[in-house]
Amino acid sequence: MAFLDGAVCNFLAVKECEKRLAEKGFEKLDPADEWVVKPGGRYYITKNDSAIFAWVQGTGDAAAGWRIISAHSDSPGFRIKPHAEMLSKEGVLQLNTEVYGGPILYTWFDRPLSIAGRVVLRNPEDALKPLVKIIKFDQPLLTIPHLAIHFNRQVNEGNKLSRQKDMIPVMAILDKQANVDNYLLKMVAEKADVAPGEILDFDLTLYDTTPACLVGPNQEMISSGRLDDLSMVHASLSALMEACDTPCEQTRVMAIFDNEETGSGTKQGAASPVLCNLLQRLNMANGGSEETFVRAIDRSFMISADNAHAIHPNYPEKHDPTNHPVLGGGPVVKINANCKYMTDAVSAGIYKEICRKADVPVQEFVNHSDSAGGSTLGNILTSQIDLRGVDMGAAMWAMHSCRETASPLDHQLITRSFHQFYIL
Repeated sequence: MAFLDGAVCNFLAVKECEKRLAEKGFEKLDPADEWVVKPGGRYYITKNDSAIFAWVQGTGDAAAGWRIISAHSDSPGFRIKPHAEMLSKEGVLQLNTEVYGGPILYTWFDRPLSIAGRVVLRNPEDALKPLVKIIKFDQPLLTIPHLAIHFNRQVNEGNKLSRQKDMIPVMAILDKQANVDNYLLKMVAEKADVAPGEILDFDLTLYDTTPACLVGPNQEMISSGRLDDLSMVHASLSALMEACDTPCEQTRVMAIFDNEETGSGTKQGAASPVLCNLLQRLNMANGGSEETFVRAIDRSFMISADNAHAIHPNYPEKHDPTNHPVLGGGPVVKINANCKYMTDAVSAGIYKEICRKADVPVQEFVNHSDSAGGSTLGNILTSQIDLRGVDMGAAMWAMHSCRETASPLDHQLITRSFHQFYIL
């Protein structure tokens, strides 16, 4: 829950990972430098400040292969547009925003919201390498007020929302004649401890300031924003740090991509060659060749960790009649006949055997045949690298809501299975 509360956007998710990796002795490498990696060495790189790739270098030769767990740092929500200030004639200051990904819009109403993200600063020494600061406003700064039921008596019978009209947050109540030019920019500059003129641009996100919490008489549920997919980021990070003292011939990799919620089509997304490039560099740094790289890929395995849907007690008819995971039932293997996931019988069997060795129960998810399912990291990555692998995740409710619900027991079980994978 501390990780979730700190990782309120993709940039801060990477910062939280970096902090924990550094405490465990991982060394940050610069992709622009020449690398010297040692057997058993602990390293990581970042991409775009919003994706992170950490690994423990294997003790085997270049053809030994990799054990990879992938997840993603982003979650659906709202990004602040440039020139965002809008002052009504009544003196209400709003911020113009753009919807990111596919959030459940009405779950964002009437919540205490704040701002976090990346600020890009002028570098007087090199215009091609601007400076970056990651910021987070801790206090609530905004809210998206819902229209009262008295003005829309049919609101509970279906309420079509406009992203441009209904979802614009309120930030302040000012004098009607107030000058709001650069109002947000001045706040951001003060938070970043820089002059407004030093700011070239920003990537800023809204987030719900309500902390993660446990729910239920036996604390059997966890409620939080961004469980999809930061719970899997945390599980893979925890497993890698726990396993890094155990020697292994294969190199163990944690690959956290960005922009999965918008199709992964960025330089830091799973549809880019970023992971393939990393593995090729590690192959060469270990004295390998094109031949050893192909052999290493064939010996490798990946767990694509992105959350799954638990059967909803109010809507059981939405789920497959025989494959419907439950909260607290263990990790979920995701299966699709039309190859929306990378799972096949072999890869599912491998992960199930890993779970058996770790004494972890396994569930399976298949879409109701009348419902189309989405895709995730696994099958996107296989367009870049012909890896064996399985798509899996934790069962949860209300995926893409401002607050999602999952099971802390599942989180423990999944982390245990990831650790088993890394130490096999």
